[in-house]
Amino acid sequence: MDLNWILPRRHKDVIHRSFGFSSTRGRQVVVWLAVADLMASIGVFVRSFLWLYVKDLVPAVSDSLSSVVFCAVSSAWIQFFYTATWFWTLCYAFDVRRMLKSQSECPICYHITAWLSPALLTSAGLFVLYAPDANCHDVSTLSGALTHIMPNYGATFLPMAAIMIVNPILYCCSTQDVKFIISVRLGQYTQKERNTVDGIKTKFLFITLTFYICWLPNLICGVLLWSLWVHLPQSVIVSLWYVMAVMNPLQALLNAMVYRRWSCDAECISWPCSPCGDSSPLSVYSQPHSFNHVAPLQDEDTPLLRSHEDRIHNTRMSINGI
Repeated sequence: MDLNWILPRRHKDVIHRSFGFSSTRGRQVVVWLAVADLMASIGVFVRSFLWLYVKDLVPAVSDSLSSVVFCAVSSAWIQFFYTATWFWTLCYAFDVRRMLKSQSECPICYHITAWLSPALLTSAGLFVLYAPDANCHDVSTLSGALTHIMPNYGATFLPMAAIMIVNPILYCCSTQDVKFIISVRLGQYTQKERNTVDGIKTKFLFITLTFYICWLPNLICGVLLWSLWVHLPQSVIVSLWYVMAVMNPLQALLNAMVYRRWSCDAECISWPCSPCGDSSPLSVYSQPHSFNHVAPLQDEDTPLLRSHEDRIHNTRMSINGI
């Protein structure tokens, strides 16, 4: 099993370390996540630009055919691709879990989940919103809001809330798997192993925080809208709208920071208990039969698990495969 893409990285000839996920397997999911982020951001930019500078063609609030068509198409575009980013985020967390369980990736399943699910949710939500007369602005009663607007909110916020719950659980389980794999494979758990696990845990934490920071304002706004429908705190709602306008498109930039290594300098995999000058690929350490002779250490880095024969004959063989 290859752990390259979730191991911390060590810069060559540089003291500072950066934690990055780098492998063909993980990169494919991240690439499609970036594509969905880019398409959603383009939709937001184009709609905002046209509403601000081409008001005659597509007025922001109007019953004209051009305005309704533009509103429906742009809303479908943005909602679809942003929903796709949520599902690609889920696929990434799920793929990490499968990789740590030595299970093969399933790109077809990921694409079906990440593209078909948003398509169904977006189509269903917008169909109810714009049917039968495509006039979503003329909803003045609570019953009308429940029958026309509420389904679209549900199609948007339910998957978002579900991923907010599921992803942290998957990452917590993956962190425990990494800790177990390192302990069993290396036969020791010293400060270097703890630093490795902490680095991976930090990476998962930043990924989760990015998702929460970008989309929690939307969830809070939706809850306030439907729980305080009669007496809406307008100042709070407007403030949340401004936050949403900034944080939703910012997801693309933040994802580019947390899903990639945090530096472009030359780097090598930082495997615990490896010599400072060793830049061998992780696959070398992953082979259970690869052993090299190293001098024993007399500090906390000394392996905690040593065989009886190893102690008797004082064989200087590292169980780390270094």
